[in-house]
Amino acid sequence: MAGVPYWRLASFYGFYYAVLGAFSPYFSLYLEHRGLSPWWISVLMSLWYVTRVFVPSLWGAGSEQANRPVIWLRAGSLLVGLFLLIFLMPTGLGWMLVAMLGFSILMNGILPQFEALTLSHLGKNPSGYGRIRLWGSVGFLLVVIVYGFIFQQLDWYWLIPLMLPLVLLVWVSAQNNDFAEDYHSQEKPGWDAVRAILQRKQVKVFFLSVLLMQLSFGPFYVFYSLYLERHGYQPAVIGAYWALGVLAEIIVLYYSRYWLTRFSATRVVQFALLLGSIRWLLVALYPEQPVLMALVQIIHAINFGAFFAACMVLVQRFFPGRLSVHGQGILYGFSSGVGGVLGALLAGLIWETYGGNATFVMGAAASLLGFLLSVWFIRPRKRQLHKPI
Repeated sequence: MAGVPYWRLASFYGFYYAVLGAFSPYFSLYLEHRGLSPWWISVLMSLWYVTRVFVPSLWGAGSEQANRPVIWLRAGSLLVGLFLLIFLMPTGLGWMLVAMLGFSILMNGILPQFEALTLSHLGKNPSGYGRIRLWGSVGFLLVVIVYGFIFQQLDWYWLIPLMLPLVLLVWVSAQNNDFAEDYHSQEKPGWDAVRAILQRKQVKVFFLSVLLMQLSFGPFYVFYSLYLERHGYQPAVIGAYWALGVLAEIIVLYYSRYWLTRFSATRVVQFALLLGSIRWLLVALYPEQPVLMALVQIIHAINFGAFFAACMVLVQRFFPGRLSVHGQGILYGFSSGVGGVLGALLAGLIWETYGGNATFVMGAAASLLGFLLSVWFIRPRKRQLHKPI
């Protein structure tokens, strides 16, 4: 990857996902410590996904109008920490909602923009994305493990103070990154070009399949830690399970350039959806089998890691050049945003009505539906030497 500022790009992913390594596994436990019910926990966590519905596209459109789009990235990175500080104040539910909303808007705004920034450096070789993105998984993994042991000893109150230094590092990394030099010389695409792409059936089904995959992750992101805790697992073990999944993901991302030149990205997406349905069904049926739960976490390598890397290749194919900002906005907004909101809220409703096992059955059904739709409507591009998509 000659000419690509590898370590500058990798550092941002590392620090950004380190913040998520504290947030995703442990924030629901922090909210329970603050006295919130499962329903209100799911409501606050769903704000993460609600903001994905509209923020990425609006953020991308706004930054594209700026003379220096990267300013949006740098300012957003700084403001994340200010909203986290609200959680340290003795506030009620209303202010917690405000803090969560601000945190979610900013975090969900800066990541799609940075994805476009990274792809601007990779140009016509998006298969190199995985080896940069894997450092996000490394950051996530380290924080999940370390914080799991820390919270064996500390109260959950300390989660926010321990997240703030990580947010500061995100801002520092943002100061050292910018789009590729030729990015600004490209003509700004109009919305007509975006609409023309979205009218293609395979593009519509692709985004719908990603939405269903994200919906299937709703029970995992919102309740997985609570689910394991209620089946007798200690915080360090819960953290180890999260870490195992991410470790498997890192290995797959490291070799992504190899398998993305040998397998169709479309087929990888479909295979990941099928494995996802198996994964969530096993979690629903056998939560008290520690070894099986560990094996199920290894599926995260395909269910998330390979799936995400393949999605980046497809988005770059569907939305080339400066259209990538809009493609990322739609991917994060419609697919991850709407899918995440539905997944989080459905998980909360099903958890309170039918229990934790039923929430993961719902996830399995959503992933299976995504697989069936994708297989039925999406066909891989004809094989090209070393560049299947």
